[in-house]
Amino acid sequence: MRQMNKKPRGKPLPAGAAALALAVAVFTIATAAAETVAVSDLPTLTHIHGLAVDRQDPTRLLIATHHGLFRTDTNGKAERISPVQDFMGFTPHPSDPNKLYASGHPAQGGNLGFVSSDDRGRTWSQVSPGANGPVDFHQMTVSPADPQTIYGTHRGLQVSRDGGKTWTIIGSGPEGLIDLAGSAKSPDTIYAATQSGLLVSTDVGRSWTPLLQGAPVSLVEVTPEGTLYAFVLGRGLVKAGEPPVGLETISNGFGDGYLLHLAVDPANPKRVFAVTNGGKLLGSADQGRTWTALGQPNS
Repeated sequence: MRQMNKKPRGKPLPAGAAALALAVAVFTIATAAAETVAVSDLPTLTHIHGLAVDRQDPTRLLIATHHGLFRTDTNGKAERISPVQDFMGFTPHPSDPNKLYASGHPAQGGNLGFVSSDDRGRTWSQVSPGANGPVDFHQMTVSPADPQTIYGTHRGLQVSRDGGKTWTIIGSGPEGLIDLAGSAKSPDTIYAATQSGLLVSTDVGRSWTPLLQGAPVSLVEVTPEGTLYAFVLGRGLVKAGEPPVGLETISNGFGDGYLLHLAVDPANPKRVFAVTNGGKLLGSADQGRTWTALGQPNS
């Protein structure tokens, strides 16, 4: 899935987009997160960069952060299970329950390149430095249609057709890019959440067509079954089947806030989890229509 902690390229942003850019651009971390913390305290200690449901144990969430990968338990706690490193890009393999992908920075500085874990996030190794790397993918996605196809952004939009071993730069990518999501229908189709709207490319990112314009889109996510989610500032969380014809608004009670990360339980699509721009972790049991804060025992 994606993270953009740099100010997007382009023209001055509208008010909603400016707030989004500020939230993802400015974050000061005063101290390293502890090994085990309350889920509700995690956003005060570190910056959350991505979410995934643990496919081996769907009662647990995997939370990628500036200080490593944490896994929740049913008692409202989150334990760090990985080395301390900054996971800027983070996405699970769409079908292998043990495999995770990431990019970002090691604790000592520099870039990780494209890295993977085969043990649900405990250990990591570099698969490739990426094109002109080592890369630091802030936005990254694996195609549910073909898990060998992976996209990432570092000095341009890059694509791998062999599970991340080799990479090719396709082009500069959309202006004001915030998030990427691969299609469940075709490995050549990819969606982009941007400061100006939601875009789709059907030619591996060489050209883009608007699906929604006029408002910033802070995230886009596609499930392996082909349900597309996006969060539109000023509108709320929307969804559609692929190909997306008409985006249904399913929840809009976020006030001035918005969602930055989203994860859907592959075993139960009604279970959806999200992180707000303020770092709050939320859960939904009705496919994102209503939400409760996570972090309480048995929540």
